[in-house]
Amino acid sequence: MDWPLIEQKLESLRRSIFRVKEKCPETAAGLAADYDAQDILSLNLTRAVQMCVDIGAHLVSDSKFPPPGTMGKTFDILCDVGIISADLAGRMKKAVGFRNIAVHNYESINWAIVFAIATTHIRDFEEFARAVSRLSDTH
Repeated sequence: MDWPLIEQKLESLRRSIFRVKEKCPETAAGLAADYDAQDILSLNLTRAVQMCVDIGAHLVSDSKFPPPGTMGKTFDILCDVGIISADLAGRMKKAVGFRNIAVHNYESINWAIVFAIATTHIRDFEEFARAVSRLSDTH
């Protein structure tokens, strides 16, 4: 397992989380009116999702499971091997759905949903980082 690479990706994930928290407006309406905040939040949330998928892919490659066929499947496998809970796997799969909309269909983003992700579901990324960090502490 390439733990230095995983630690580097965890640091990128933490940086993206920080930027979302730092630049999130006070309200969903404030986000809907602030194009700079929209760009910063959507970019850093999509980066956070991608970092989690990348970290997960590295962890899965060290397991007996075949490579996941989708980004979301990565989190199912991490659940199956006991790295994350089923609840977190489900939330991370929803984050992949957001990432796909943000990357492929940017004009249809619902900023109230982005606000909810940035203010409530940002904890999912922190929980993921903690789970991976606990795993790296044992290696």
